[in-house]
Amino acid sequence: MKIIKINNVTILFLFIAFICGYIKNAIIIFFIVLIHELGHITIIRLYNDKIKRVIIYPFGGITEVEKDLNTSINKELLIAIGGFIFQLLVFLFINIIPFNELTRDLIIEYNKIILIFNLLPIIPLDGSIIINYILNKYLSFTKAYIINIIISILSLTMFIIYNYAYSLNNYLIISFLIYKIYYAIKGYKYIKNRFFLERYLKKYKYNRIINNTNSINDLRLETYHYFNNKGKIVNERRKIQELFDKYRHF
Repeated sequence: MKIIKINNVTILFLFIAFICGYIKNAIIIFFIVLIHELGHITIIRLYNDKIKRVIIYPFGGITEVEKDLNTSINKELLIAIGGFIFQLLVFLFINIIPFNELTRDLIIEYNKIILIFNLLPIIPLDGSIIINYILNKYLSFTKAYIINIIISILSLTMFIIYNYAYSLNNYLIISFLIYKIYYAIKGYKYIKNRFFLERYLKKYKYNRIINNTNSINDLRLETYHYFNNKGKIVNERRKIQELFDKYRHF
């Protein structure tokens, strides 16, 4: 598939594994990561969303999708668990394919490790995506975003402490996760304004309506809001317009 891109670090990882005699291990990891991402791709295709690209790293993959931030919570949760579903299928079918015992044991072990790793609530892992959209069921978009970052930082800290005996692969993983969390923090203002702009420009299907909202930052996914503006009730589009009008005066 043209959308699947193998990161240069992954190619280097496979080359080093070949030189050191661990090419079999590396290929197993590579294909488990690919199967995991195919799980996401399958669910995304079912929803007819457009996939920009899938990047395969030595320790996992990232599927980038062209979509609005204002999206269905349940859809995003299902996409997030698509990778786990496909990995669980590996456990089911491992005994059908005639692997030797050593290869079968390696596949089971690596599949388990990658499965658990992706469940960690650290940006950009699937565990973090699941946490984020669960939070969005009960909190505003901006609050869920901030809390998810805090959870990611705390979880990464514990991950580093647990993996105190560092290897090269751990350094790569930790560096990658730190960069992604930093990128999420740096992009907070952009994400928030994009979220507001989508709500202003497009008409979405809302499941709930909330009256007398206090702050523009209270906007939730799948929910339309009305504000009490000095005794006058205004809808969220009017409130967002006022926000952008303030920006034009700076």
